[in-house]
Amino acid sequence: MKNEVFILREGFSACPVPDDVRDRISGITYRENSEIQLDDLSYLNIRYLDFSHNIADGEMIVHKSLAKEVLEIFETLFEAEYEIEKVHLCDEYDGDDELSMADNNSSAFNFRNVAGTQELSMHALGRAIDINPLYNPYIVGEKISPSNSLEYVDRGAEFPHKIDHHDLAFKVFTCKGWLWGGDWTNSKDYQHFYKPKESIVKTAVDKIKKLVAD
Repeated sequence: MKNEVFILREGFSACPVPDDVRDRISGITYRENSEIQLDDLSYLNIRYLDFSHNIADGEMIVHKSLAKEVLEIFETLFEAEYEIEKVHLCDEYDGDDELSMADNNSSAFNFRNVAGTQELSMHALGRAIDINPLYNPYIVGEKISPSNSLEYVDRGAEFPHKIDHHDLAFKVFTCKGWLWGGDWTNSKDYQHFYKPKESIVKTAVDKIKKLVAD
């Protein structure tokens, strides 16, 4: 798949990772590896409404095969006035996922392992996006990430920016075949949306089946 410049509309665009961004992320959220290369990734400009309901522009890096649909997802959220506090590259936090989450930063690419394991995260492949992570923590056993999100652990409570099955972010992401960490059994990652390669294939097959049925 080619990695090309794509402009959805003003404020929503994708392109190959520019040289200055490559310099910013090299050695921090990107390191030479055998799993993914910089040419496999797309750099996105994303417009959103912050928590003061002001228009802001953020940046994100995702796998190039997902660039167009990620722009479409965030455009839908923007048009619906869905609030996201900030959208920065994790490099602004020296690649420290805990710091990024604690600052409620919504982000995607970060070449790292799943916390506490030797397994590559979907973020390392540009196939995962975390939304408003402070309000939607990752919970495994008694561990809560970010550590300052304790008041948002009770998912039966009502509070702003909570992602659940009724939330627009859940509906928009899953409509495009993304999976949600809030549906996991052994742990819960309420901020986390991801799309493995097999999900891409399944979505395509489902579309073909629907066309045949129609």
